[in-house]
Amino acid sequence: MGMLPVLGLSVPDLPTLSGLSIAAPSPLLARSVGEMKIDKRFSASGIIVTDFDSGQVLYERSATQRRPLASLTKLMTAVLIIEQHPDLTAWVTIPPSVEEMNGNTVSLKPGQEFTVGDLLSALLISSANDAAETLAVFHSGSAKEFVIAMNRRAAELGLKNTSFANPVGLDDTDQWSTPKDVSWLARYAFRFPVIADRLGTSTKIIRSRTGEAIGLSHTHALLHADPRVVAGKTGTTDGAGQCLMSVVHEGDRTYLVVLLGSLQRYKDLTNILDALSEHSVL
Repeated sequence: MGMLPVLGLSVPDLPTLSGLSIAAPSPLLARSVGEMKIDKRFSASGIIVTDFDSGQVLYERSATQRRPLASLTKLMTAVLIIEQHPDLTAWVTIPPSVEEMNGNTVSLKPGQEFTVGDLLSALLISSANDAAETLAVFHSGSAKEFVIAMNRRAAELGLKNTSFANPVGLDDTDQWSTPKDVSWLARYAFRFPVIADRLGTSTKIIRSRTGEAIGLSHTHALLHADPRVVAGKTGTTDGAGQCLMSVVHEGDRTYLVVLLGSLQRYKDLTNILDALSEHSVL
C-alpha cells in the first residue's frame, strides 16, 4: 500500500466528514469532465469518479440515487471497529451466531479466537460475512445493536442518504446508500492505515489462537492484476447487483471509483480507467 495516499487521522477525536478537503475544480479537470461522454460504455446504474486527494467529482451517473450497496456496507463495519477498538492484538471469541451466516464466509467456528486485526483482514480482504457478524457482536453484543451504532455514525458523518439494517450487506429494504455517500465513506475509511492496508492486500493468512490457519484472497479481481488498481472492495447480492469500490492510479493522479448496480463491474472499471487515460484527466 505504499503507493496509496493515506490522509492523517487522530482516532480519539472521531472526526466527521467535514475534516475531508474539497478542492476547487482545476481548469484541466473541469474541462475533462465535459469530455468524458462515455455513458454507453457502462452497465452500472450508479457511478461516481472522484479525485482521491481532493474529493472533486470528475464523473457521475445517478450518484445521489439510493440503491442497495451489498458488502460495501463492510466499510462502515470496519470504521466502527477501528475507531472503538484500536488494539488489533485483542482476542475475539467467535459467537454461535456465525453458524447462521451464509454467502461469503471464511468458515469461522464458534468458540475459536482470532485477533481484531485478523478479523478485519477477513472482513476487508475476503469480505467474510462471518467476520462481520463476529465483529458486530464483539462491539455491541448483537448485530441488532451494532446496526444502531452504524446508523448513528452514518448520521454523524453526514451520510444523509445511507441506511443500514445489518453489518454484512445483505439485502434489506432498510439497507441502502448512494454512490456519492459510499465515495465519502470510503475516503473517510482510507484515513485509517489499518483499513487502507487491508483494502490493498491481495492475499493473507490468519491464524486462530490455537493455530488453525485460514487463507484469505481479495475478492476484487483486478486488484494488482491491473497495476492501476491498488485497493478496493466488492459487493454482490441479488438486489444490489455487482458493486465495486476501487482506488486507481492513472498518470500521476489517484482516483476513487464507486459502481453500484453493475452487470459487468470489471469491464465498467476498465472502461473508466481507459476513459481517464484517453481524455487526459491527469
